[in-house]
Amino acid sequence: MDFTIEVERSLRVLDGAVAIFDAVEGVEPQTETVWRQADRYHVPRICFVNKMDRVGASFETSVESIRTRLDAKTVQVQIPVGIEETFTGVIDLVRMKSIVWYDEMGEDWSYEEIPGDMLERAVAARHAMVEKVADFDGEVLEAYIENRPVDADAIKRAIRRGTLTAKIVPVLCGSALKNRGIQPLLEAVSDYLPSPLDVPPIIGENTFTHEDEVRKADDDEPFAALAFKIMSDPYVGKLTYFRVYSGTLDTGTFVLNSTRGHKERVGRILRMHANHREDVRKVGAGDIIAGVGLKKTTTGDTICDPSHPILLEPMTFPEPVIGVAIEPKTKMDQDRLTESLNRLSDEDPTFRVTYDEDSGQTIISGMGELHLEVVVDRLLREFQVDANVGKPQVSYRETIKKPVRGVRGRFIKQTGGRGQYGDVVLNVEPTKRGSGYEFENKIHGGEVPREYIPAVDRGIQEASTAGPLAGYLLVDFKVELIDGSFHPVDSSEVAFKVAASMAIKEAVRRGDAVLLEPIMRMEITLPDDYVGEVISDINGRRGRLEGVEHHEGRQRIDVLVPLAETFGYATDLRSLTQGRATHHMDFFKYAEVPAGISQEIIARAKGH
Repeated sequence: MDFTIEVERSLRVLDGAVAIFDAVEGVEPQTETVWRQADRYHVPRICFVNKMDRVGASFETSVESIRTRLDAKTVQVQIPVGIEETFTGVIDLVRMKSIVWYDEMGEDWSYEEIPGDMLERAVAARHAMVEKVADFDGEVLEAYIENRPVDADAIKRAIRRGTLTAKIVPVLCGSALKNRGIQPLLEAVSDYLPSPLDVPPIIGENTFTHEDEVRKADDDEPFAALAFKIMSDPYVGKLTYFRVYSGTLDTGTFVLNSTRGHKERVGRILRMHANHREDVRKVGAGDIIAGVGLKKTTTGDTICDPSHPILLEPMTFPEPVIGVAIEPKTKMDQDRLTESLNRLSDEDPTFRVTYDEDSGQTIISGMGELHLEVVVDRLLREFQVDANVGKPQVSYRETIKKPVRGVRGRFIKQTGGRGQYGDVVLNVEPTKRGSGYEFENKIHGGEVPREYIPAVDRGIQEASTAGPLAGYLLVDFKVELIDGSFHPVDSSEVAFKVAASMAIKEAVRRGDAVLLEPIMRMEITLPDDYVGEVISDINGRRGRLEGVEHHEGRQRIDVLVPLAETFGYATDLRSLTQGRATHHMDFFKYAEVPAGISQEIIARAKGH
């Protein structure tokens, strides 16, 4: 969950995916999360059951868990020859041949006839495969109905069509460690997963006409690409990964960042190969590459041909829910820390860096404890910055519960020269949770001159960054400016800004201000034996049970728990269940903090 953005942004630009499963464990909790994300992005996929040589491996059990836990229509295109230490190869049910590996590293292999003791099982498995894919090809269906042999190419076409529409999922197996089953897997990627031409054309908004525009995966179309990942490289600086949806791009070309409205030059184009890179002069539709020289482009930005501007659907990122204070260990680390944190926040949209003026602390925020631990580790390992980290802090919010009418804020300051004069009257009312801040000018006349209205709005927003209860952000309220007065000489934007700030603080004091805390939705998967203890522990953490589902001798519990009660939960859950339970969580909503706990938080914030 801490690194969900890595999955989200990859799935946004991928045409197809290989889902890898452990032959012993089958479907695991995080697999389900990623599988559902792939469903949301409509990514066709094939499955690879890995580690067939492990003790306890079971191909059939793993396939059954994919079918039941993920609700996937699996089609076995291979079955294993041997299991655990006797795993030597696979039977290709499409070609009806056995593939055997002879050496430890999988370099010496060949197609052979199916062993006699496995022929009956292979024939039955092929019949089941043909039955499942017959719906996707007329030739296969006809042969199946007439009980005739089916051509291998026709079966491949049928499997491909079913996979591209995400109606079936081909399943293969092997052992990556020993390089067994990898060659047929790469062939399956080519045979069954989509090429850029199989994917529907991308739709974006023309930034001139604001109408929808379609871009096909064609080199002759205008250039359009989506930046989906930023990385700091020690040799070339900032790397911008992007997926080209249409057109071509040459090294040294100027492109338009249509998200931010400025032009940038692509200095170099690199094709990345895991631990090495290759310079290329030109890329076309369907390529995923990295560009050097795009200094202002960030994750989710569209880059395109300046003469054919288009804005592709942006990426959405979850808000950080946990923060810690960070400070350099030495004076020398101060500047390097700021620079390093900025580079890390460029890379990861779910990682934020803020400065708390009240406490003077630099606060880093992320998606979980592990996320922030990895950031701190990278600071030391990659950037050579030593830093002290404070205890995780919850990002509380403040809001009001009742409307307040006619609150006046007046700022009058007389000095020897020109004075200051600002006077406003506000109505403030709570809005629904998650709606944010809203400002409305209801003055019809000259009580507050028009040029001072934006200053009133700014004064309210600046004052709302630190609420009166404990200094947290004020949210979910609407302000109406209904009256005020001005002085022809002494009034200024600063005066009205201060007056608005005074009025909003008074309104919040009168409006029954309350603290809000982030509530997390947590999913816990565990054996039946431990359900009682875990639910009891959740109740002790102010959690609320949402539902319990039974899955093959294990239970899945859905609960809502305040984030403040989840620190260190992974360790506690392992203790409660002898290490047999797993959990993950994501942000659900903000909710009011109970009165007793609220008083403790306020007292702590004020240093009492």
